[in-house]
Amino acid sequence: MADADDVRRVALALPHVEEIDSGGFDFRVGDKGFVWSYPERRPGRRRLIRTDIAVLFVGDEAEKQALLLGEPDVFFTAPGYDGSPLVMLRLAEVDVKRLTELVTDAWLMRAPVEIASEL
Repeated sequence: MADADDVRRVALALPHVEEIDSGGFDFRVGDKGFVWSYPERRPGRRRLIRTDIAVLFVGDEAEKQALLLGEPDVFFTAPGYDGSPLVMLRLAEVDVKRLTELVTDAWLMRAPVEIASEL
């Protein structure tokens, strides 16, 4: 079972990552976000920053759909993310090894080529 501290540790271990000040966690490489806490929108109320759920960059719609259909207990999406290559990950449903793979893949897709080649 992974948590927000695991996300932070994994993300910050990758080259050239910066954490953006937020109500949860928010990590970028080359000024591009690759993993952050889920800002849950609630009708008529302020959004709630969910540190038990990570938003991950996945690259394209095909990969997004494969994750959503293949592991619906682990990944989900929300209407505000339609058309975006992003999925929400329930951290409690993955171990640290799987989290590391997912965060690293997201980093690789967002990092500039010269930075990604450092990994």
